[in-house]
Amino acid sequence: MSTTVCDIRFADIQLLRYTVEGFSRLTLQQKLFVYYLSEASLWGRDILWDQNCRYNLPIRHMLESVYKEGPGSESQVSSWEAFETYMKRVWFANGIHHHYSMDKFQPGFSREFLEERLREIGYPVDKELMKVIFDPDFMPKRVNQADGDDLLQTSSMNYYAPEIKQTEAEAFYARMKKADDNRPPMYGLNSRLERNDEGQLVEHVWRSGGMYGPYIDKIIFWLQKACEVADSDQQRGVINTLIDFYRTGDLHTFDQYSIQWVQQSQDEVDFTNGFTEVYGDPLGLKASWEGYVNIVDHRATKRAQTLSDWAQWFEDNSPVDARFKKTECRGVTARVVEAAILGGDLYPSSAIGINLPNSNWVRQEYGSKSVTIGNLTRAYNEAAKGNGFHEEFVLPESLPLVNGQWSTQLDDLHTDLHECLGHGSGQLLPGTDPDALGAYGSTIEEARADLFALYYIADPKLVELGLVPDMEAYKSQYYTYMMNGVLTQLVRIEPGRQIEEAHMRNRALIARWVMEHCDAMQLVEHEGKTYLQITDYEALRPIIGQLLGEVQRIKSEGDQEAARRLVEDYGVRVDAGLHREILERYKALDLAPYKGFINPQYRLIHDTKGRVVDVEIVYGESYDEQMMRYGKEYSIKD
Repeated sequence: MSTTVCDIRFADIQLLRYTVEGFSRLTLQQKLFVYYLSEASLWGRDILWDQNCRYNLPIRHMLESVYKEGPGSESQVSSWEAFETYMKRVWFANGIHHHYSMDKFQPGFSREFLEERLREIGYPVDKELMKVIFDPDFMPKRVNQADGDDLLQTSSMNYYAPEIKQTEAEAFYARMKKADDNRPPMYGLNSRLERNDEGQLVEHVWRSGGMYGPYIDKIIFWLQKACEVADSDQQRGVINTLIDFYRTGDLHTFDQYSIQWVQQSQDEVDFTNGFTEVYGDPLGLKASWEGYVNIVDHRATKRAQTLSDWAQWFEDNSPVDARFKKTECRGVTARVVEAAILGGDLYPSSAIGINLPNSNWVRQEYGSKSVTIGNLTRAYNEAAKGNGFHEEFVLPESLPLVNGQWSTQLDDLHTDLHECLGHGSGQLLPGTDPDALGAYGSTIEEARADLFALYYIADPKLVELGLVPDMEAYKSQYYTYMMNGVLTQLVRIEPGRQIEEAHMRNRALIARWVMEHCDAMQLVEHEGKTYLQITDYEALRPIIGQLLGEVQRIKSEGDQEAARRLVEDYGVRVDAGLHREILERYKALDLAPYKGFINPQYRLIHDTKGRVVDVEIVYGESYDEQMMRYGKEYSIKD
């Protein structure tokens, strides 16, 4: 079954389906393993919703109660259509704030309409929830990254109690750290910071018996079921250590789980499940919940494995100071996989590449695992066919290059280089605090990985390894990446806004810095429109290498002020006139700037004696059916 594009569009979203072609070749035991891990991946959904904003769950329960009953009188039809759009956006974002811009959604229906429908269905009207939804000045942003602001007081995420100030939180975690600890846990990763009755700051840990305990107990149940059908003792050990972490909340146990997970790399089915990425915390400490399951794509994995086999060569030849290079690249493994289920912060909008664990010392001593999620990239590529985007934004003389036969493969190769080698490269100097870059840490880390990928995608070594056909292929990647950084990613920003999301800041930072330091790349006007022009592709690579060297220095030395200057000078500001032009041109294409996925559904097949004889995968569920089902089946209401 091939990947299909759904016909579901709303607001700035298009929904896609991904197919799991490798599922059919699994044994029954492996299919059950996927099924149980999928259940564990779906049970953490409400944890993420609550992490994103403390009002998200009661608002979702209220909105879904209205949605279930349908529209009221005929006079309410237009308001109902606006309500449906709002409901779908809230589902997609896992809350009331946009998943990318972090701005609160403004409903296209009135407060009076919603209150009337609530009374009609017998649902209590909560004035506080009405204020959260309809007051644009109350909790306007989930994550604020504006330089100079108190990032906690101006953000609506739920990782810190509302009254806690940024300086208090930073001081709290600074006191936890020991100068002589070479293997520090990721302090604060799995807790909400609160104030006790005596006014002292304390952590409310996410664990069984603690915060989110009922959900974590459900996750543990399904992990235990998965453990019973795991392919190997090593995989069972990984799951059992993860269960121990969920039961205790001990971050040293989490490090042990991460080590075991990195070392377990031979099984057909793999997964991640837990508190993982820190993009949702403006201080970059606390992790959102995510879970997913994947099946290895053996054919495509040969490309990624080739890179990991040569990891030491890439490290040794990197254009960074020798002090910041790893003398031994350990445990670097890479795979191309098919997602079998997406959950938590990977659903409905998902990454296409993942490199874990995030602990600096674990990565340095034990290595990392990298995946490129091939069936998601195929879905994106199929959705982009013939949409007119390149014809509108690529300089006509560069179109043959960008639309060449290797352009899609170069996108995948960039992802492999970014995840497998970029994130795994380099090292901190002894004594450098892994959290030293604070709010700028995520952007700098993404820039470091992207720069590594951009530098090496133009290296003759890739031709030697058979990963690209010649020394011309990389040029399509240089053009599309830089075009996105300086021009086309602006379609994701509302008029009058600046760039705030870490990945977008990273791309803008790289493209704008390179353009300022290289005469071979500039913006030009053609027939009244702005385009990117690159006149000498070879000239870009040493400039990229120069920036990589500086970004690695910033990371290795923990130079927060240099990180701040780099991000604020190149990664944040938006030219209003250019922004208007890009938005107008994009609007004419009638495209959705954001895309996400509908999960497949897994069902157990029993024989006449009640024994499981197979696991069926079903693709037909609609978006609203899936969201309403998840809200019913994977939610614990007080």
